[in-house]
Amino acid sequence: MQSINALSALVVLAMVCTQSAIAQTRFGAQGAEGEPNRMQQWLLPSPDPATPAHAVLFRPPGDGPFRLAVIAHASTQNVLRRAQMPQPEYRALASWLVVRGFAVLVPERPGHGATGGKYLEDQGGCDEADYSHSGRATADEIAAAAGYVRTQPFVRQDGMLIVGHSAGAWGALALARESPQDVSTIVAFAAGRGGHANDLPDQVCAPHTLMAAAGEFGKAARVPVIWLVAANDSYFSPELSKQLANAFRAGGGKVDFYVLPASGSEGHWLAESESGVKIAGPTLDRALKLLASTAAKKR
Repeated sequence: MQSINALSALVVLAMVCTQSAIAQTRFGAQGAEGEPNRMQQWLLPSPDPATPAHAVLFRPPGDGPFRLAVIAHASTQNVLRRAQMPQPEYRALASWLVVRGFAVLVPERPGHGATGGKYLEDQGGCDEADYSHSGRATADEIAAAAGYVRTQPFVRQDGMLIVGHSAGAWGALALARESPQDVSTIVAFAAGRGGHANDLPDQVCAPHTLMAAAGEFGKAARVPVIWLVAANDSYFSPELSKQLANAFRAGGGKVDFYVLPASGSEGHWLAESESGVKIAGPTLDRALKLLASTAAKKR
């Protein structure tokens, strides 16, 4: 009985300490700016009150206000791989955006790396994968981080750009329901979930379910999407990606789909490498300018 009471006391003490630590969390910048591009570590709110999200922020010179670009990282269903993930930075892609006048936020979502906590975007098993839930959960995580940074004086309140990669891009598609006044454009690099099923290239868990969820996201979409995939992506091939983009479009979403040249030995990681960003840059530049021109004509 004494050992049970002692254990209960330890559990209560741990809960109190955890709640106290959460209450004392200081969101915002956690240190001085550094290179490249005024890189700075931040702590941000997440949908899980017990788990502040780690993030990096990059900024152009000056005080702003700057348009905000949020980069949403890839993920994995494997618990150990998620725990061991280094903090995502996407330095080459962030630099590309900073040069174009964006403040760039790269938040690490709960269940990953240093942020830890509960994995909120779990899609479930391969055969019964719930891609709608995982996408919306990821969207909520992106929105929580972006919402805090948008309160900062160096950030403009309009024209936010959401750039997603893989599972992050899948979550970004769920954010296409947002007001165009808040989010101007979504860029989806190799959007999808369930790729490399059983660690096999060109195998996807429940592809028909993935297609149905893409159509569901398209029904509520109000923000235009630029969908990019490398020719040698073995997680979500150009053929499957085009089918997903078409399902999103058929649901009612506006999407411009582009197949990019092959990147390295595995095109799925194009968004993470300097060489990949060089491949994607010209197409992305043209697509963003075209959307901006179209939007200006409608005003």
